[in-house]
Amino acid sequence: MNKIPLAMPAIDEEMIDAAINALQNEMLVMGESVHKFEEEFARFIGTKEAVSTNSGTMALSLAIMGAGIKKGEKVLTPTFTFIATSNAVIHAGARPVFADISLKDYLLDPERVEERLKKGDVRAVIPVHLYGKPADMDRFMELKEKYEVSIIEDACQAHGAYYGGKRAGSIGDFGTFSFYSIKNMTVGGDGGMVTLNDEDIAEKLRSIRDCGRKGKYEHIHVGYTARLNTVNAAIGRVQLRKLDSWNEKRRHIASIYREKLKDVEEITLPPEDDEKSKSVYHLFVIRTKKEGERDELMKYLKDNGIGVGIHYPIANHMQPIYMELFGYRGGEYPNSETAAANVLSLPMFPLLKDDEGEYVAEKVREFYGR
Repeated sequence: MNKIPLAMPAIDEEMIDAAINALQNEMLVMGESVHKFEEEFARFIGTKEAVSTNSGTMALSLAIMGAGIKKGEKVLTPTFTFIATSNAVIHAGARPVFADISLKDYLLDPERVEERLKKGDVRAVIPVHLYGKPADMDRFMELKEKYEVSIIEDACQAHGAYYGGKRAGSIGDFGTFSFYSIKNMTVGGDGGMVTLNDEDIAEKLRSIRDCGRKGKYEHIHVGYTARLNTVNAAIGRVQLRKLDSWNEKRRHIASIYREKLKDVEEITLPPEDDEKSKSVYHLFVIRTKKEGERDELMKYLKDNGIGVGIHYPIANHMQPIYMELFGYRGGEYPNSETAAANVLSLPMFPLLKDDEGEYVAEKVREFYGR
């Protein structure tokens, strides 16, 4: 069998045609496709407004600014996620602080969050819908009311996921999305989106992402050049129409893995959906139970032509730059460190064939002598 990649973006003729049409018929910056993409994305997520950006990181930074977080104020994020979440806090002028995750789902643990909120110095919390599974938004919205904090959903891996019958990104004060090339949907490069229901804040964010403009040469904010390109937006509009069907294919592949691997006791599988939460499986992540075994399994799968990844090998508080800047050290967030040492991502993308998924599962079983 040919090599099976870890991920592969879906690009078809309709997307290519949309990109060419935008190149030939629209302004390259802030063309009609950008505004239509924002309208369609807001309608899909279920919010009144959507503001496009040049990256998911910038979407997070804009959401923090939109929440009125001032310089030096503290924003809480999980220790176990891609570093862009906490970097965005710094870029917005705020200070990232951490809470640990739960090992049952790798999501920010609301109980650990409440312990931190009791200090009274956190202004906002960013639950990350990691790997496509929504965080416990009921609990986080309770914490919002109890401690008067803003809730900013990091849905950068959860396009189309559901929690309590609502789309991820429509529940908190803000939702944020990334359209990086291997996300559940892409724009053919980097891109992002902020979703929200406040029209005035949305207009402020549109100004900030466009050099702080009010008019062509009148500026009312210290802004950024952080717009989404028209061609990218045109591709995103096509991808959005296909997203739900692609997510169903991801769930189908996840069901193959789950069925084939359910009796492999040496690994922990991702949590299943329940009546409250419906994942979109941006990644299908297993965890080895024996310390040090993850790397052996990874090598075995690679030797058999299977692309695998580690998301993520270093918990954020253990990143050298954060240890230098903020004095974090090992042992402070043990669940995040355990996950970082033992998680392994299997191939997951909508173009993955059933027999390829079965082959991946067979090789995992083979490694364990099943």
